[in-house]
Amino acid sequence: MHLSIRPRRGCLVLCLTLSLLTLLLQSLLVPETSREMPPGKSPAVNDGPQHSVRRLALRLEALSSQIQRLTRDNPPSGLHDLIQALQRFKQDHENLVHTMERELLRVSQKLDQLLQRNPTAGPHNLTPLRGHPEACEVPDDPNFPLCAGKVQFLRVGWRSDPCYVFYGVDGSDCSILAYLSEREDFCPPAAGRGHAAGTRGHQEPQGEKREAQIQTDLSALYEVIGSGRGPVVKFMQSRIKRLARKWVEAGEKMRQKIAHRSQQRLKVLLYPGVLAGGAGQHFGDMVDRGGPLGELVQWADMSATLYLLGHNLTFTSSQSHMHSLIGAAPGKGSCPIQSALPFDLLYTDYHGLVQLQGAMGLSFQHYRCRFRVLDSFGTEPAFNLGEYAHRHGYSTAWGSWSLQPLQYMTMFPHTPDNSFMGFVTEELAEEAQTHEKENMAVVYGKQDYMWQGKERYLEAISQELEIHGTVYQEPGSLPRLPGYVTNHGLLPQDQLLGLLRRAKLFVGLGFPYEGPAPLESIASGCVFLQPRFQPPHSPQNSEFYKGKPTTRQVHSQHPYAENFIGKPYVWTVDARNSTEIRHAVRTILRTQVEPFTPYEFTSEGMLERVFAYVSHQDFCRAPPPTWPPESTLVPHLGAPGQSCVAACHQVSLVCEPALFHLLNSPASFKRLGLTCSGAVTEVSHLYPAYHRRRRLCCLQKETLLFSCAGGGPGLRRLCPCRAYQPGQVALCQGCL
Repeated sequence: MHLSIRPRRGCLVLCLTLSLLTLLLQSLLVPETSREMPPGKSPAVNDGPQHSVRRLALRLEALSSQIQRLTRDNPPSGLHDLIQALQRFKQDHENLVHTMERELLRVSQKLDQLLQRNPTAGPHNLTPLRGHPEACEVPDDPNFPLCAGKVQFLRVGWRSDPCYVFYGVDGSDCSILAYLSEREDFCPPAAGRGHAAGTRGHQEPQGEKREAQIQTDLSALYEVIGSGRGPVVKFMQSRIKRLARKWVEAGEKMRQKIAHRSQQRLKVLLYPGVLAGGAGQHFGDMVDRGGPLGELVQWADMSATLYLLGHNLTFTSSQSHMHSLIGAAPGKGSCPIQSALPFDLLYTDYHGLVQLQGAMGLSFQHYRCRFRVLDSFGTEPAFNLGEYAHRHGYSTAWGSWSLQPLQYMTMFPHTPDNSFMGFVTEELAEEAQTHEKENMAVVYGKQDYMWQGKERYLEAISQELEIHGTVYQEPGSLPRLPGYVTNHGLLPQDQLLGLLRRAKLFVGLGFPYEGPAPLESIASGCVFLQPRFQPPHSPQNSEFYKGKPTTRQVHSQHPYAENFIGKPYVWTVDARNSTEIRHAVRTILRTQVEPFTPYEFTSEGMLERVFAYVSHQDFCRAPPPTWPPESTLVPHLGAPGQSCVAACHQVSLVCEPALFHLLNSPASFKRLGLTCSGAVTEVSHLYPAYHRRRRLCCLQKETLLFSCAGGGPGLRRLCPCRAYQPGQVALCQGCL
């Protein structure tokens, strides 16, 4: 086939082809790296694989940029197949890059740190490791069966990570034994010496504990957030300031609600890993170009919530600052942190988990119960438990951290297996609530690629309404939009809300998924129109959801708006059916709607929810306290193949994973009128369940796999359902 292209495009095609070949060669040269590493054992330094992975990531980024430039330039049809193939290739390699970089990222991070530190200089507080005798005997203690092996490892590998020298190891058995007993817990302590100070996981941060008091002066919060720089910090600060009046009003109401309740003032570290390092610079650049802001909205609102509740916050988006805050030892992450972790709770994201693991070394496992992970799309238990995920085909680049599933905190109540953190919807100001609506529609899509392929959908709407856009414009260029669109360019938030106050309709294009903007439009008195997905989008058929740790079937662009709000505020249509679209728009034009905000997305609702989480969610106790209370449990037997999410929803309840342990016994089946021919206890995210054909009661062996999601043929799942407060699905009646 002959393809005629201009010289500049010919160079791009050649560049893309060479990039493709380079990526193939690099992917063959990079060996697979095990996710799990035995405690105390550091991987051998191997610059080849590490640099190959970094080159692979850079190549993928360059490849993405080239594809975007081609797309903006309206490529001829002959290049269409090539672009699609390269996009699929990039997606296929992303999981490999994430997985391998997760293990190797620690090395590059620590090398950067070592450029500014002296790795051979011992810390100021290592006197216990000094003055050891010249000869020491390796103890044979049955209570410490790994001691001899660890000593042997460090005899050979004590130079493999500068952190060992930092903690006083010089290759002698005495220094090794002192380290393994006083910094790790593999060997017994010598007489008169301490033990494993750096790895105790449940020590409380030092300092006197005080009661948390509701704060209504936000000035100190601006200083906390302002410790960072750039457009990201500017965005967060401006958002908090715009909502300041709402926050203060909600704080006063909250003070009255909890007048007879007390909550301990906690030391909290807020570390959005996505903003750290090179990735943070890229994310910051996107803020001014119409990039995704949902994560920043949630970080800003969560910071305000925890501050108003009276907790002591530290915010950082710098890896080096994070290292100093937690007391990380210089090196490659093989050693524990220098002293007990000074924070009661650490809020981070998936990127931050990788960085914290690299910085904390052995201490990461001991303090994992204190993590709270902001997770936009949720992590189901089957993806969370590493070994189980690997064996059963649920392994992705984002899961396998083996946390309690409720430690993941989502933007929307995607799955009750996680904790719904949420955010605050910017509500319509009182003085603007009577603003006259115009026959205009604003399109939800700040970058022009989101508009491509939606011509028929938008054409049908344009026959009834004026179409306005807020699409980012590169300097000296125009976005590719239909001629009937009035584009305002990327608008500041206050101007965008002003535009929504004038508009009758907010039009979803199918992407981005599940962002804050649809709720903001509804709060401004707009109706949200969105496409229906047929078939539903999932990791099996969507490039976006591919690799995400969820099995959700997404039936529309914004499932929460469709299922929890619905008509007359939300209309979901077939974007390929012009007749259905026009009928919906005409009906909307005849309908008068008032501004509406779900209670759980107000400042007061978020304060209630986070107060309850901080008061009751304690994952450092074994077993954790039962919350919600046992009295809220409503056992329900699902239909064959039905998930507990669907089974509870069918009876107007919600699945509560924290109550699964109350049903995990043969007696629970008997109370529901089922006769068990036998009982088995196995590891499965579908248990407890009743096997219909065999009349077998199947019980759960691994508590981390208690899951509201998932269903299997022939299985009737035993589900812990509960009622919830109107407008506050995360809380049961009386659970505040």
